[in-house]
Amino acid sequence: MPKRRSLTTLNRKIHHWASIAVAVPLAIVLVTGVLLLLKKELSWIQPPTVKGEEKGIVLELDQILAVARTVPEAQIQTWADVDRLDVRPGKGMLKVRAENSWEIQIDANTGAVLQVAYRRSDFIESIHDGSFFGDYAKLWVFLPSAIVLIGLWITGMVLFLHPYLARSNKRKRRTARLETAEEQA
Repeated sequence: MPKRRSLTTLNRKIHHWASIAVAVPLAIVLVTGVLLLLKKELSWIQPPTVKGEEKGIVLELDQILAVARTVPEAQIQTWADVDRLDVRPGKGMLKVRAENSWEIQIDANTGAVLQVAYRRSDFIESIHDGSFFGDYAKLWVFLPSAIVLIGLWITGMVLFLHPYLARSNKRKRRTARLETAEEQA
């Protein structure tokens, strides 16, 4: 008859093999997560926001598009070339984000171009959540890896707590034996 494995041994094996299975997706998530945490600190990832001359916004949409067209890197001709428009009236500026990830920061009152820079944060985020690799990878690699990671956390906590619980149970049994011996004496 085969020897029955202890729960701790089985837990260790699950923890061991599951950690190998999620190693690459987890590494991708961790590295990109660190970069995303630093996006406001590193202008290489996300251009810093420049304030306009005064608060508010007076530019109209056709004026914003006209200013965006003057920036060759952005390759904006129509609104179809614009991915996002981020209006910051409190800072007196707005950001026009082109489909090709170039960001134009414009003074919302004068129409002056404050800054033009390439924005990598959305690209890094797409790698981080797995969507860069396609829906298949996102749903069939990154999602299962996240679920396995939750299991790794649980098995890791069990492995961590096991020696403490075993010692506590051993003390309780010893105390119970001593109390029983004292009662019989």
